Formats: sequence, structure tokens, C-alpha cells
Amino acid sequence: MAETQYLALLRGINVGGNNIIKMADLKLCFENMGLRDVVTYIQSGNVIFKSTEKDKTKLTKKIEVGLSERFNYEARLVIVSHKQLKQTVEESPRGFGKQPDKFRYDVIFLKEPLTAKEAMKNVRIKEGVDTADIGKDVLYFSRLISKASSSYLTKIIGLPVYQNMTIRNWNTTTKLLALMEKR
Repeated sequence: MAETQYLALLRGINVGGNNIIKMADLKLCFENMGLRDVVTYIQSGNVIFKSTEKDKTKLTKKIEVGLSERFNYEARLVIVSHKQLKQTVEESPRGFGKQPDKFRYDVIFLKEPLTAKEAMKNVRIKEGVDTADIGKDVLYFSRLISKASSSYLTKIIGLPVYQNMTIRNWNTTTKLLALMEKR
């Protein structure tokens, strides 16, 4: 059976001294779950791997259970296929990521069944600071660096819907795609 390349975006590890997981241990855990060709990228919980499983819901559940049991925390993650990540980067809003000296750019990845349209209903925009756009299974969020402290992006973290999201900056997102493209 053909393998699909996936990216697991873990939530809430190695942040603020909570849920500390070494990347070597994380890699081994994924391998022990039968996932292949496992690579981690930076400490924030980005894991590239291959699997014959085509059902992302089943795959997500399997990994969440495996991580929860191994690392003793309530694992939550978003699974993105190589094809989906490529689409996320290629279909980003016009100009997104093009002025890194002026704006901070983030991609908010959504855990199924949460849709971008539904998630957008929960996103507040600070006029003159923030912009948000709907993508396929993602939200694109940018904010002025000079006014970042007044951005509403941080307010999303307190919302119940945030449990079904994970955020990666644009540089990390494009680097993860580049890593997947090389494999």
C-alpha cells in the first residue's frame, strides 16, 4: 500500500516550561507507533512522517493516544498532508509573508471538523493592526510588528475553539514545506 507523507503539528509542548518533550523521544514514539521516515523540526512539535493510513481522523486519534500514554499529557494535534501544506503555502493571500520587517505572519491550522469559515467567526480583528483571511483548512493572520502588543491574535488563545487550532509562523510553515519537498 502506498504511503502518504504527513505533518503532525503538536499543540502545547515545550512552551513555557510545560509538557517538555525531547525531539529524539518524540521521534522514537512516532516510530514505535509504526510510522515511518520520521523527522522532527525545531522544539515546538513539528513531526514529518509517512504512513499507509489514509484516514486522517484515525491517524490523529492513534497519535494522540500514543503521545498521551507515552508522555503523560493530553496530546492534541493537527495532521496535514504534504498536498495540503503545499496548497496552504501556494494559495496564501496576495502579499502574505512578503513584508517581514513590517508584519508578523502566522498560519492557524485547524483540526477537523472545524472549518475555516466557522473558525473565522471567532477571530476578532483589531482595525489598523490585524488582518485575517480564510484559506482551505487554515486562517492566515498578519499583524503590524509596531503594534503587535495590541493585536487580537493573543485573545484567540482564551477561546474554547482554540483547542482545535495550532499556530505556526510563516517562516516555519514554509520551512516545513521545503523539508517535505526534499523527501
